Amino acid sequence: MGKAKKDQEREHRIDMEIVVDAYDEHERAMGWYYYLEDQLQFPFTATCIAKRATSPLRAKDEVEVIDMAPEDECEHEIFVKIRWEKEGLAVFLSQLKPHHVDAETKQAVEDWHYWVKQGCRF
Repeated sequence: MGKAKKDQEREHRIDMEIVVDAYDEHERAMGWYYYLEDQLQFPFTATCIAKRATSPLRAKDEVEVIDMAPEDECEHEIFVKIRWEKEGLAVFLSQLKPHHVDAETKQAVEDWHYWVKQGCRF
């Protein structure tokens, strides 16, 4: 996956709001987790935009995102829960493109997608 074009406003938000004062991988992961938990308004509908070998979703699948996955599941990548059978299923947020959402949810998901496309990791 190629890097996204630099977005100075997004870079500033990520550096100053999301991973500010994060000195290691765990702190960066938790900065992202709490930012997304605060910004995402659940539930929302999303479309799968990328197949992953560890996910049952296929491109163009439409899902209902109902919550963040538990914090301890998001220490290496951000997961959200989708409606799936009885208890829901955690899938990669990077696989999903939300639609018909509020501005905060849209921006937060786009921030995460941007960070991933830049090749950044926790």
